[in-house]
Amino acid sequence: MMKTKVAVVGAGAAGAVAAIRAAERGAEVTAFEKNRDVGRKLRITGKGRCNVTNDCEVREMMGAITKNPRFLYGALSRFSPADTVAYFEGLGVPLKTERGRRVFPVSDDANDIANALADEMKRLGVRVVRAAVRSVEPLDGGGFEVIADGAEGGRFDAPRDGMESGRFDAPRTGMASGRFDAVIIATGGVSYPGTGSTGDGYRIARSLGIGVTPLIPSLVPVVTEEDCSPMMGLSLRNVRLDVTEAAGKRVFSEQGEMLFTHFGVSGPLVLSASAFMRPDPAAYKMAIDLKPALDEKTLDKRITADLAKNSSREYKNSLGALLPSSIIDEAVRRSGIDPHKKCAQITKDERRALGDVLKRFTLTPRAFRPIAEAIVTSGGVDVNALDPKTMMAKAIPGLFFAGEIIDVDAFTGGYNLQIAFATGRLAGESAAGVL
Repeated sequence: MMKTKVAVVGAGAAGAVAAIRAAERGAEVTAFEKNRDVGRKLRITGKGRCNVTNDCEVREMMGAITKNPRFLYGALSRFSPADTVAYFEGLGVPLKTERGRRVFPVSDDANDIANALADEMKRLGVRVVRAAVRSVEPLDGGGFEVIADGAEGGRFDAPRDGMESGRFDAPRTGMASGRFDAVIIATGGVSYPGTGSTGDGYRIARSLGIGVTPLIPSLVPVVTEEDCSPMMGLSLRNVRLDVTEAAGKRVFSEQGEMLFTHFGVSGPLVLSASAFMRPDPAAYKMAIDLKPALDEKTLDKRITADLAKNSSREYKNSLGALLPSSIIDEAVRRSGIDPHKKCAQITKDERRALGDVLKRFTLTPRAFRPIAEAIVTSGGVDVNALDPKTMMAKAIPGLFFAGEIIDVDAFTGGYNLQIAFATGRLAGESAAGVL
C-alpha cells in the first residue's frame, strides 16, 4: 500500500506535533525547518521554562481564548489539556502544575519539551530538511510541489539513500523541490522573528488565495503616555489591573503581577490585558489597585496609622512601609500633597487623596510595543477558509494549517501552546488520510 507523502512546513510546536501524528498514522513525512533546531521558539517560551498547557477543562479553556474560540472546540475536544499532559509524560518529560494551573516540565527547562518532540520525530522516521520553503504549488490532478532553498538544486522527495548520497535532479538553481500528497503549514506568526517566525506562511497562504486577516500584536507590553522610567524594573505582585473603554465600560479586571519598564508596563497582567485593547490601546485607560486586599475604609485606617507613627517626619519619607521605594515619588506627586509637609499636618482630604492614588494608580496607554515583541500574533489565516474538523483549507484539498498562523489566540497561561498542539495533531492526523 502506497504511503501518503506529507510535507510539514515549520517544525515548531504545531509543526512538530503534526509531523509526529502524521507519521504515527503511517504517512511518509518530511518536515521543513529553516532553523538549526526543532522548536526554536518553543525553547524560549515561559522564560525558558515552557508553560506547556493549562490544567483546565476544555470548557474553561474556551473562556481563555480571545479570538475565534468556537473554531477550536473540535480540535481541543480531541486533544485536551489533559491529553497534552499525558502525551509529554509519555514521551518521558515529567510535568508539574503551578499557580494559575500553569503546567511546566519538572526540570523547568523548555529544551526538554522541544528535545522530546525532536526525538519522537526521529524515532518515527520523519525526515527533517533544513531549508526555508519558498512556495507551495498545487498540481493538476492533486498533490503539491514544495519548493525550498537548497545549497544546490535537488529533489526532497528523492529516496533517502539518494538524498544522503547527493544524487539530485535540480529543478532550478539554488532551489530544491518535492512532490507531496498533502502539505501542513505551521510556520507560526511574526512575533519573535529571531526564532524564525518571519511571516513565511502568510505569504504562502496569500499566494494560494487563502484569506489572511490583519496581523496585530497580542499579549504584548504597552507603551504609556506617562514616563515610567523612574519606576523601571519595579515588579508589582498581588495588584489588580482594570482596563476601561473611553465610555467607562470595564473590559478587563484581574489580579496578579506586572512590571514597570522604561517605555511603560509589561508583565503577565499587562500582557493578558493587551488582548482586550486591540486594535488601538490608546482608546483605553488602565488603573492599578495597589492594595486590592483593602477596601477604601480599611486602607484609610492603615494610612492614618502610618501617618501617626511618622507624625514628625516629612510626608515623602513616611510611605516606606506602604509602598515600594521606586514608586513613592510618583505616588506623592499624584496625591498633590506637599512632599515636605509633616505627617501630623496632613488633612483628612489629603489622606483620602493618597488613598485614591493607591486604589486607582492610572496609566494612559499610547501604543503597543512592536509586534516582534509580542508573545503571539493576533490575526492570520482566516478561520472561515478552514474546516475546523480537519484544519484543511476548504478551497484546496490536501492543504492544512496549524498553530499560530491561524487567526486564533488566547491569554497567557499555557493556552496558546495548547492550541498549537491540538491544531497540529488534528492537521497531522487529517493529512495522513488524504489518499
